[in-house]
Amino acid sequence: MRELVYTGFVSLDGVVDSPGGGPSEEHRSGGWVFKDVEFLPEAFSLKGEELADTTALLFGRRSYEVFAPVWRDSDDHAVYKELPKYVVSTTLPDDALVEGWGPTAILRSTDDVAELKNSEGGAIFIHGSAELARRLSDAGLIDRYNLLVFPVLLGAGKSLFSTKDKEKQMLSLRASTAYPNGVVKLIYDVG
Repeated sequence: MRELVYTGFVSLDGVVDSPGGGPSEEHRSGGWVFKDVEFLPEAFSLKGEELADTTALLFGRRSYEVFAPVWRDSDDHAVYKELPKYVVSTTLPDDALVEGWGPTAILRSTDDVAELKNSEGGAIFIHGSAELARRLSDAGLIDRYNLLVFPVLLGAGKSLFSTKDKEKQMLSLRASTAYPNGVVKLIYDVG
C-alpha cells in the first residue's frame, strides 16, 4: 500500500490557503508565508527532504489549476515534471490538463484515491488542496502530515482539518524542529 502524505504550510490557527500569494481566497491575508516571517533556508529544508520520498503528486482541481502552469516551467520544481500526477475532480474535463508537465490522470472520487493508494509504488504527496485533504482525512486515507507551522493567526481562510463530528484520531510525532524565525516543522504519522 502506498503512503498518502499531506504536505503544506499552515498558520497556527490551521489556515492553509494562499500561503505564497496570488488570489487571497476571499480573505485579506494572502501571501502570509513570506510577508512577515524572516526567511531562513533551514526552515524550508523539509521541502527538499520530501523530494526523495515523492513518487507521485495528488491535487484537488483548484490547486492543480494554480500549480500546474507555474510548476511546469519552474526550475525549483523541475524534479516533479516527469512524476505521475493525479487530480481529484468531478468537473475537470480531460482536455483541461496542462500539457508538458508529465503524466497526469483525473480521479473522479475518493474511492479512486483509495484504489490508487492500494496500487504498487511509493509515497504520494498532496500539495495545497485543502478541501481534498479534509475529505481524504475524513475517509481515513491520509497516512502522514508534513507541516511547517507559521507563527501567525489569520482568523480566516481554508482550514486543513474538517470540523465534521467523527471519532478521535491519534497522531504520532515522527519529527519536529523549531527554527529561530518561529516556524515549527511537525511530521505526524496518522494512527
